[in-house]
Amino acid sequence: MRHILAFMLFLIVVTVSCVGVFAANETKNTAEEYKIELGEFDVECKSALLMEAKTGTVLYSKNEEESYSPASVTKVMTLLLVMEAIERGNIAIDDEVTVSAYAASMGGSQVFLEEGERMSVRELIKCAVIASGNDAAVALAEHTSGSEGAFVAKMNERARELGLKSSSFENVTGLDDTTTDHKSSALDIAMMSRELIKYPIITEYSSMWQDSIRDGEFVLTNTNRLVRYYDGCNGLKTGSTDKAGYCVSATARRGNMQLIAVIMGAPSRDMRNKIARELLDYGFASYGLYETEGREVGNIPVYSGKQETSLAYTSDFCRVVNKSDLSSVKVEHVLPDKLVAPISDGECVGTVKYFVGNKLLGEEEIVVKNGVEELELFDIFVNMLKNNLAPSSKKEE
Repeated sequence: MRHILAFMLFLIVVTVSCVGVFAANETKNTAEEYKIELGEFDVECKSALLMEAKTGTVLYSKNEEESYSPASVTKVMTLLLVMEAIERGNIAIDDEVTVSAYAASMGGSQVFLEEGERMSVRELIKCAVIASGNDAAVALAEHTSGSEGAFVAKMNERARELGLKSSSFENVTGLDDTTTDHKSSALDIAMMSRELIKYPIITEYSSMWQDSIRDGEFVLTNTNRLVRYYDGCNGLKTGSTDKAGYCVSATARRGNMQLIAVIMGAPSRDMRNKIARELLDYGFASYGLYETEGREVGNIPVYSGKQETSLAYTSDFCRVVNKSDLSSVKVEHVLPDKLVAPISDGECVGTVKYFVGNKLLGEEEIVVKNGVEELELFDIFVNMLKNNLAPSSKKEE
């Protein structure tokens, strides 16, 4: 009878524990989402956008979804597809490319490739990034997909995959004398730029003021003068035509924050550069990046499990905050007092919330590192026998 009563008491404890855990897991967050307040100022161009690269947070925008001719900023998408093809192993960065007559015929910005000339993919990327070589861009497209037309089809397909709602491409260069529907938006360009700068070789080249090809015989000078004059600028791509005006996707890093400033349809090169500086200055002066790495938060007791505890941990967390709030972010862990087996590997058991004042900055799941199997009835019975039959340490008198 004593064993039966003990077993019934155990079941009651487990049931109460389950209810407590389920109630904790069903609690829904109703806190207001922390939002960046966009700057209230205007810039002299058709459209503009400032984005923090790691989180994708938009810090300033003007007509950001309107479509315009992007000129040579088109090459951001061209280079992205080339880098992704290298990453997949479809082409290699040290491949030797034989320049076609068509690639050599490109006008505008060029590095004067000749038909039959051989140049590595690496060198062609350098030419497209630094000098905005139209001939280099076409040679890369042909090597990657067989023809410019096939490559352009993949550009449009990739744009849809990335969720670019205002972009369509007709060529890989941005030359727009004969195009009818070659367009993009400041938001789309920022999104594709964000993807492109994940490849270190791109910012390695786009941050160079000058380099050379053909064993030093031909000097490449960066079309982006911000690289030379703006602190932290590491790219990315300029463009200008009569139809597009002056455009740029300008990237800069200071400390742990990388910004992307996109300007479309500025009236002059100097105005384009001035706006880019103003947007980047605004971003670095006003905002900071709050980051924490994933970490252990301790062991949580587990009932009816083959292990008595389970180790819980959080994921990495990253958000843009007003610079004045960086030192005042508060962290709150929401965890149950106990868990009930079975528990799966990586199962969410709580949340960690980050606040600025009373505003929720964001939250991440707290998960268990290793699952815990549930005790079977036989295991429970054996444990009860061990506990009840264990010799008492108290001496009888």
